Amino acid sequence: MLTIDDIRAAQKRIHGVAHRTPVLTSTTINNLVGAEVHLKAENFQRVGAFKFRGAYNAVSQLSPDQLRRGIAAYSSGNHAQAVALAARIAGTTAVILMPEDTPAGKLAATRDYGAEILTYDRYNGDRVALGNELAADRGLVLIPPYEHPHVMAGQGTVALELLEETGPLDALLAPIGGGGLMAGCATAAKALVPGIRVVGVEPEHADDTKLSLAAGTRISVPVARTIADGLAADTPGQLTFSVNQRLVDEIVLVSDDDIRAAMTVAFERLKIVIEPSGAAALAALLSGRLDPLPARIGVVISGGNVGLSRFTEILSEATG
Repeated sequence: MLTIDDIRAAQKRIHGVAHRTPVLTSTTINNLVGAEVHLKAENFQRVGAFKFRGAYNAVSQLSPDQLRRGIAAYSSGNHAQAVALAARIAGTTAVILMPEDTPAGKLAATRDYGAEILTYDRYNGDRVALGNELAADRGLVLIPPYEHPHVMAGQGTVALELLEETGPLDALLAPIGGGGLMAGCATAAKALVPGIRVVGVEPEHADDTKLSLAAGTRISVPVARTIADGLAADTPGQLTFSVNQRLVDEIVLVSDDDIRAAMTVAFERLKIVIEPSGAAALAALLSGRLDPLPARIGVVISGGNVGLSRFTEILSEATG
């Protein structure tokens, strides 16, 4: 079972390696929402996303023999970069399985960190099976993007840092893909502020966690075609769902246009660039999905890995 002690231990391991990212506030956003909003800006994390926390926490606990063998991972982009960088810091190698349609910037960054990349069809291939096969064939240590206690603990340091800076909040919003970020953050948040309302955010066509929580068991959905590619999981993780089922109070859904609007507000008002997946929680808030509206809200901006051409392309595609 994931505990606050696991997350505090992870915080010590990543200290001085991962960035302690800023918490941003904006009078304009507060006025737009009608609440006091605190934004945890993981777009300023190493590799541009929260994923480095969990990847480094996991890699830093590998044995010398495991490091000698090397690491395998599968990812739509941010975990790939995080594992590649963590492996380089630890002096080992990484082989990453990535979707064929991964944004070019994420592929290039992963290669730049020194990883070998193999691709697959995300709409027809089973990345978990392919990742396990890759690790077995090459004798590598597999570090999955969320189904790993050390990864979840590392991601929980996002909420730990946020609450250390803001004090008690009434609600915490975070995006949900496979559920590792939420599992870690919910564990930290509920331990530090037992009455906090924990809200997960999914794209409207990638609502596997919402359906699963309603059913009381893990439900699979077709892989969604959404601009929030990092949240397009088809089934919640087994480990992550066991945590989120206990601690998450509700799930809200956002459209691609909601996400575009949040990216625009972040760029124009906060002067920051955030990727679609990273904008999901802010999108839920700006689009009025929270009812009732809490007074003091923490929002996880989970990443900023989007290139200039893709950023402008996404914002030009709005249909609203």
